Amino acid sequence: MLPLAGSNNESWYQGLDGLASRSAAYYQQGAKWRTVVSIPNGPSALAVKEAAWGLARYAAISQPEILLDGEHNIDRTFEVAKQVWAEVFFYLAKNNVMFEGILLKPSIVTPGAECKDRATPQQVADYTLNLLRQRIPSAFLSGGQSEVEATLNLNAMNQSPNPWHVSFSYARALQNTCLKTWGGRPENVKAAQEVLLVRA
Repeated sequence: MLPLAGSNNESWYQGLDGLASRSAAYYQQGAKWRTVVSIPNGPSALAVKEAAWGLARYAAISQPEILLDGEHNIDRTFEVAKQVWAEVFFYLAKNNVMFEGILLKPSIVTPGAECKDRATPQQVADYTLNLLRQRIPSAFLSGGQSEVEATLNLNAMNQSPNPWHVSFSYARALQNTCLKTWGGRPENVKAAQEVLLVRA
């Protein structure tokens, strides 16, 4: 991640150079590539364009994550997400990415982490599904939400009428308590598995 010249203190990601020769080794290590968009600093049109262009070039592993940092409300996140997704799909088309083969992994639409006006899981579901209805099936990343919050938000989306099943790609939000319960100790494996099953 490098500073993006001419922006509002925003960043851009590099790494396409030499990617082909590094991909196999990185894949074996479970690596992924994503870009993030920061709301408190903008986002500037330049940062959105750079993020969208980079995602389109990395199309097989696109993850447009709208950061939770800030005091913005859910309406602001929704507007930024619409802007980012419009740009991402524009540049995916420019890079001849087959839309039918895309599995987009975006953030769930939530207020900023410091926003005093917290959204209910149903509000999060409504905003996110409203955004999704204009796009394609997705697997969500938890984007810094707590385990309970991420699970409740995803569950509320799947309880709402929508044309597809919404899946997830959670690490921390699904595994955190499980890993703490396990603690690397063989005698804790069963308890950790039970915790994981409850969360899943």
